[in-house]
Amino acid sequence: MLKDVKDPESLNMPDDSAHNAYNATTLKNADDVDEDGHHKRTGTWITAAAHVITAVIGSGVLSLAWALSTMGWIAGPLILFAFAFVTWYTSLLLADAYRYPKDVGKRNYTYPGAVEAILGGRYVAFCAIIQYVNLVGTGIGYTVTAGVSMVAVRRSNCFHTHEAQLAAQQAAGSDEICQVSNTPFIAIFGAFQLLLSQIPDFDRLWFLSVLAAVMSFSYSSIGLGLAIGKATEHHADHGSLAGTPETPQAYKVWNVLNGLGDMAFAYSFSFILLEITDTLKAKPSESSQMKKATTTAIFVTTSFYMGVALVGYAAFGDNAPGNLLTGFGFYNPYWLIDIANVFIMVHLVGAYQVYTQPWFAFVEGQMYKRVRKNFFTHKEIVLRIPGLGALRLTLFRLCWRTAYVIFTSVIAMLLPFFNDIVGLLGSIGFWPLTVFLPIQMHIVQAQVKRFSPKWIALQCLSTVCLLISLGGAVGSLAQIVIDCKDYTPFHTSYSR
Repeated sequence: MLKDVKDPESLNMPDDSAHNAYNATTLKNADDVDEDGHHKRTGTWITAAAHVITAVIGSGVLSLAWALSTMGWIAGPLILFAFAFVTWYTSLLLADAYRYPKDVGKRNYTYPGAVEAILGGRYVAFCAIIQYVNLVGTGIGYTVTAGVSMVAVRRSNCFHTHEAQLAAQQAAGSDEICQVSNTPFIAIFGAFQLLLSQIPDFDRLWFLSVLAAVMSFSYSSIGLGLAIGKATEHHADHGSLAGTPETPQAYKVWNVLNGLGDMAFAYSFSFILLEITDTLKAKPSESSQMKKATTTAIFVTTSFYMGVALVGYAAFGDNAPGNLLTGFGFYNPYWLIDIANVFIMVHLVGAYQVYTQPWFAFVEGQMYKRVRKNFFTHKEIVLRIPGLGALRLTLFRLCWRTAYVIFTSVIAMLLPFFNDIVGLLGSIGFWPLTVFLPIQMHIVQAQVKRFSPKWIALQCLSTVCLLISLGGAVGSLAQIVIDCKDYTPFHTSYSR
């Protein structure tokens, strides 16, 4: 049925709420709203931790063994732990920025909103551009990865069915059997996202984040178990102290920088931290809940990262593959690897939403603040879905979110190597969003004196992370250039 928004002027609110901007107009009693007039937040630190785990533990965990192989047994684990520590520390600083002044002030619903309230000026546009480019890029990258995982299932079953023919073709130097396009599988993934994207509220997706978190643990555990089995083989290559030897030495440098980019992207979730915080109930304080959620999530994810990376490197040594699961081949045990790839796909269904919902909220919040009441943007269609309750749609939200999902799916089909570009985006976003801006906001909030020991330490940390981000970006650019040499639109390459 159709329903009018009762107070359309409230949708043009002067505050910076991009999240849930339309909800305040559809609630019928005070028990349904928080003190700011928005839909009552019901999230807990547990659901927030699930959101963070979903965002952090992605399919990128499977590339960490390769990243370690570029650096070796000494530098690799130390650098991975350093990324974990920096991300944890700066995330605690960022959690305090949800309210300004801390814990008692006005809510900052989004990352750019917090930057505007605390820092203002040129920092706002700088933050918004990097944040939303990363959100869009990550959505496209996850779409590519989901397609690759579904293709891997199809190919492994094909190889198992046509094992004799495949062996004969390989002996003849041919590789035509089991060439599968990822285009239809990306379309299937996009169809799922078309449906899920119509759910308007981030906090109503908590069940999807919990499911995705379980999936991420599952496929990481499968990869870990397979790696342990391979590492115990007597002929396994257990790696080296200095990592993969490369000739010429320039290739070694590119690989190390690319590995830094992989590690940086593996811990990139700061640009949605405040949006996750905005799902939490008000008591106890949002910042204390978010700090607990972040600490728990990073401890859990780092434990998995270290386990998968170290055991994976011990199993494959300096020949560690870019995707740990592909290193075990398609034969033994092919069914277990199929299950792991299905888990990856299910996880990415949730991860896509975690990264996309803040982008939806931003665009829609801007629309509701700038456009007066009209049929297209304000007329609501209320659908009652068993188990989900009432789903409120407007034609604008339906058309905009549908168009966006189609856009990300088409770009993923066009650029099957887009993971390299996402690595570039992760490297670029790591320093400003994970390190620089949280530190600058903390300095203002905590009134840290200029040139004090703490101020100097924070600035040194920021400078080191800037250099790491620049190095990772250079390494990713080098890989993009290599991929472009053999680029064919809508063509799936199996070389990596």
